[in-house]
Order: sequence, then C-alpha cells, then structure tokens
Amino acid sequence: MSDVQARIKQQVGENPIILYMKGTPQFPQCGFSMRASQALAACGREFAYVNVLEDPEVREGIKVFGDWPTIPQLYINGELVGGCDIILEMYESGDLAKAVEAIEA
Repeated sequence: MSDVQARIKQQVGENPIILYMKGTPQFPQCGFSMRASQALAACGREFAYVNVLEDPEVREGIKVFGDWPTIPQLYINGELVGGCDIILEMYESGDLAKAVEAIEA
C-alpha cells in the first residue's frame, strides 16, 4: 500500500463522517463540493473534511482508494457513500440524515 493510500485509510478510519472535497465547507471551490457539504451540514452532525486541492497525491489517491472517479466523496463509518448526486439524493429522501444519526456520538 502506498503512503497516500495508507494516509487515506487512516483518515477514513479515524473519522466516522469524512468528506473529500475541493475547498472547505466554509469556502468550497466547486459547486458539487458546495452542495455536498451543505447537505451534510444540514444533517446537524459534525464531519471531517479533506481539501483535495491542498494535496495532489490525495486528490488522485482518493479516486483509487474508493474506486470512484469524481470528487467530492463521502465516507460514513469507513464505507464509501458516493459523490454529489448520491449525497443529494440521500439528503432529499432523508437517508443521509438517518445514516449520520446512526453513528455513535
């Protein structure tokens, strides 16, 4: 396992909710990351995030790690949930709130 894959695995393992995104929730750098972080924030639970624009290795490595070609990517309890479209669908159906509420505080 490469260093970047080990780092991503550690981040995902240490954070029950983690969003890999372009920018930050306060200053998103793309519309997809903005919508994904807003949907997650609206669920009322704190979440970790990684700004992939700050680390080109993570930016490419996360695509390999989850076998998912786009960013943002959301992981809950170590499992890839998906990208922006899936996050928004889950938010609209109420499944995203259920998923984050099921995590032990």
